[in-house]
Amino acid sequence: MTFNKLLTGAALIATFATSAVAENKTIRMGTEGAYAPYNFINDSGEVDGFEKDVGDELCKRANLTCTWVVNEWDTIIPNLISSNYDTIIAGMSITDERDEVIDFTAEYFPADPSTYVALAGASDDAINGIVAAQTSTIQAAHVAGTSATVVEFATPEETVAAVRNGEADAVLADAAYLSDIVKASNGALAFVGKPVAIGGGIGMGIRESDGELKATMNKAIASMKADGSLAKLIAKWFDGRSVEY
Repeated sequence: MTFNKLLTGAALIATFATSAVAENKTIRMGTEGAYAPYNFINDSGEVDGFEKDVGDELCKRANLTCTWVVNEWDTIIPNLISSNYDTIIAGMSITDERDEVIDFTAEYFPADPSTYVALAGASDDAINGIVAAQTSTIQAAHVAGTSATVVEFATPEETVAAVRNGEADAVLADAAYLSDIVKASNGALAFVGKPVAIGGGIGMGIRESDGELKATMNKAIASMKADGSLAKLIAKWFDGRSVEY
């Protein structure tokens, strides 16, 4: 997303004063809590990760009080529409299909390549066999359009477990999610094939009727991009990754 470089972070923050969303309003932030480093549940049983840091900072800049709600991925959009929370901030790529039923803010994380992982020693042919992917994801849709057979699971942990126990030849997921898993596998898992570019950047899901909230969050995202704080959080949670806005 390109932003007007003439707008400073201070100027963008100042625009919140004219927002139609009431200050100190409580906004419920819906997340999955199972997709580190984007979002996960820490040892204290609390939501943690990149998106927790980003979401808390967005709420602070928008003068909103935010609470966190954990919801399973396969019902995360229906429960937003049903008003069980007010946003989705859960590593959700912006796609045309999703944009037909909900709205999105500007991206707060650039498009990340998807990668295949298999048992160590597997050949690249594993990506043409049985491939595990989380249900209702861009990865599941991608595999369904290839010569491979897709098997879908409700959680990302189950997709990796399917490779470990032989139910699947490979798993396809975001590179940032799989990289830590491969590192922690003590050589049991390895990347196979080539990275796949699918989906757009990651944005916050908003009900189509909540245009004022979308505008408020867009201003907060723009201010974080302008003052470099968003880039710092990306570097913190994604192995020093450098991003320029």
